[in-house]
Amino acid sequence: MARRTKEDALVTRDLILDAAERVFQRRGVSRTSLQEIAQEAGLTRGAIYWHFDNKADVFDAMLRRVTLPMTTRFNDQSADEAAEPLEHLRRNVASAFHQTVHDQQVQRVFEIASHKVEYVDELLTLRERHIAERDQCMGDLQRQVSLAVDCGQLPKGTSVRPAAIALHALIDGLMHNWLLHPESFDLEVVGNQALDAYLAGLGGPAA
Repeated sequence: MARRTKEDALVTRDLILDAAERVFQRRGVSRTSLQEIAQEAGLTRGAIYWHFDNKADVFDAMLRRVTLPMTTRFNDQSADEAAEPLEHLRRNVASAFHQTVHDQQVQRVFEIASHKVEYVDELLTLRERHIAERDQCMGDLQRQVSLAVDCGQLPKGTSVRPAAIALHALIDGLMHNWLLHPESFDLEVVGNQALDAYLAGLGGPAA
């Protein structure tokens, strides 16, 4: 019976998070109340508080339930990273673009986190998490650029940190702009071409 109760609790928790995704995407995070999430889920507000402390807790759990492209793809350190860092980078970026385009839940949560949230009031604490994840991603990109310099794929005089910051801005900017209007361009085609052009500008080898 205890196991069944735990399973039921997990089902209810996922039901709440599914409802939160829909309402957040429709109304924006700051304009959404826990009552609206409860109504969307067909539950009482008390059921929300059984699982979550507040709206920020719901939002944080929603983010943790999925793997967002820019926060996890680029810290993948496989055996070939040191030998072929730019190819490793290209594969990770291409995978991030593909996930953004084809995984509907990731796309929905990414859109909410990018365009439907204001870091005010109870959500202000999440700003620090966003900054930390951005810094981690830029650190991973900086490591890959540095490896490319070390193995001769990029010129010795490459300014590693500025190159990584600009690379992050390119990738992140492409995804953010695509989310605003997905029909405006093909993220996978244009994104990979833009990455190749940027790396070529740094003096890297052709894809």
